[in-house]
Amino acid sequence: MSRRRTTGATGATGADGASADDALATGGRLAVVDRVCYALFARHASDRRHDADRKRYRGTALDIGFETYLARTYGLSWVVAAAVFLPALVVAAGAAPAVAAAVEARFGAALLSGGPTATPAPTPDSVGPLSTDRAAALVAVGVALLAKRATVAAAGLHLRWVAATRRTDIERTLPGAVRYLELLASGSDGPRAMLRKAADDDAYGATATSLRKALNAARLAGSLDEGLRRVARDTPSRELLAPFLLKFRKRAAAGDEALSAFLATERRMLSHRQDRARKRARRFLELLTELFVAVLVLPALLVIGATALSVVIPELLPPVSTPVGVVPTRAVVLYGAVAFLVAFGLAAAVAVGTLRPPSQRASYDLPASPRAVLASAGRNPAGTAVVAAGPAAALAVWLAVAGYTLVNVALLGYAAFAVPVGLVAARRTRIDDARDRELADFVHAVSGHVAQGRPLAEAVDAVAREADLGVLDDDVADLAFALRSTTATEAVTGESGSAGEAAAVDVRAAAIERFVDRVGTPLAAGTLGLVTGALNAGGDADAVFETLRIEVGRLYSEQRALRSAMQPYIAVGWAAAVLVAGVVAVVNTQVVDAARLAEFAAASEAVTEPEGVYPELERFRLYVVTQATVLASGWFAGTAARGKYAALLHSGALVACCYVVFTVGGLV
Repeated sequence: MSRRRTTGATGATGADGASADDALATGGRLAVVDRVCYALFARHASDRRHDADRKRYRGTALDIGFETYLARTYGLSWVVAAAVFLPALVVAAGAAPAVAAAVEARFGAALLSGGPTATPAPTPDSVGPLSTDRAAALVAVGVALLAKRATVAAAGLHLRWVAATRRTDIERTLPGAVRYLELLASGSDGPRAMLRKAADDDAYGATATSLRKALNAARLAGSLDEGLRRVARDTPSRELLAPFLLKFRKRAAAGDEALSAFLATERRMLSHRQDRARKRARRFLELLTELFVAVLVLPALLVIGATALSVVIPELLPPVSTPVGVVPTRAVVLYGAVAFLVAFGLAAAVAVGTLRPPSQRASYDLPASPRAVLASAGRNPAGTAVVAAGPAAALAVWLAVAGYTLVNVALLGYAAFAVPVGLVAARRTRIDDARDRELADFVHAVSGHVAQGRPLAEAVDAVAREADLGVLDDDVADLAFALRSTTATEAVTGESGSAGEAAAVDVRAAAIERFVDRVGTPLAAGTLGLVTGALNAGGDADAVFETLRIEVGRLYSEQRALRSAMQPYIAVGWAAAVLVAGVVAVVNTQVVDAARLAEFAAASEAVTEPEGVYPELERFRLYVVTQATVLASGWFAGTAARGKYAALLHSGALVACCYVVFTVGGLV
């Protein structure tokens, strides 16, 4: 993955809202449908009811104009209205006779006794003064118009959601961008060049996008101050990015020393803010864990209680009439408990995942070609997921043909998919941890050599020859060779002046970027990119590597601290699953048993119909609830451990273990 990309003029008009000429200027990229929608509905953009939408749009950085977005929305709303009208008409026409009959039965006598001026009495073919056909048509039109309005409202909610997501991303990436700008300020680059280098780095996400917009606006307006002011006005991050950009304008005009001092102060302030946010996240996680344990046990206890009551006093839980027929109350409780457990487990896993810093969330790109997917299946969880999906589906089909219940078919198929993907992710995680550990040692060693006055190429070469960096040995040797090529490039082209220097800079930047890609961890991507830009800007190499050493050490320490802090929550997830499974096992063996029910019925008059309870069915229902519980527990524990891939491993292992224990133990 490359952390750099070229920038263009796209997005320059997104902040201010595109005009009609802006929307149509994209030429061939606009589809015919977009042109038609724009011609028909773009006038709605000037309506006062869309002022709030326009304000939210300015903070979204979408690559289309506001008028075009709104025109698409209105066009889609009419499509939705047309799609809803026919089904609504069919339903309304079918229900109209019944409604007319009900109106006649309820109000017919009162209407007939109203005298000569009374409203005509309803008949099965009319509802009041309207025929049933007209009434159905009016209802269908009303439903279609409601669907149309709901579509427009949903588009406004989408803008709000995009702006909120972008604000969160800016708050996440702004501290790193400020640290990078602080390093660049020690060199010879001006404010515009500093912002350009930070904007070109994809590691800074939405912050880089905002800086690109500011530079594009500055190029159009002819003033960097104006570009920064516009982005500060439109950004959704009103508390962080907007004041930072406005202060950056003033300090840049005051001189290099004032700008460097401001960036150092801003870096410290953002670091303190991040520390407070982490502490709040941990407190919230503690509360979430307590809630998770308390709520997770309740559905299983509810199903066990319903089973016990049905055994002791069957009259307390009569069957429930539903549109699909009469269903036992215990089945309703069971299905509701399972649905609740699955939904709650997913919600808890998502909540835990959002508390993990994005820099510590592993993500893997799926290779482009099928051959590359197969080749990377043993080390890339994304490729493993594609490869494992086929065998898991085949196993599920075989189990269904072999006569397994639908529940076990789904559970075992899920486990067959989740466990291999999770194991590959766990193996990749161990390798990445080793890479991060050796990366910290590598940066520390290089920083020491640079502090002694050695050039970067010689420092890396010395570390590659002298240090044992384990999994990074080959990568560091490759980096040393590439940097020696940089020195050779400078020697060959030394007489050409700026051309030789530019060629050397390109080779050095490409070498470091290749090293970052080969390491492939978030720690490498978020730190080593500081080196190239700062050195190219003429910054002091000793100060650059000292800052890099501190940054790598801090981030690596945060990773280890987070890993240690998450261990109790992993244990809580597994303990909750084992607890519920143990309680259900005891109930299955000690309560839900035909012989024990007969003995209990003979000893007590409370059990009037022991033969109305089917132990096998009750055991299976409790087993289903147990599986839903361990599935939710696995999602929670795995997400707390490492993220979504670890959630697959933990949940798949728990589901498989639960199936083996209940099957071998004869509990189901």
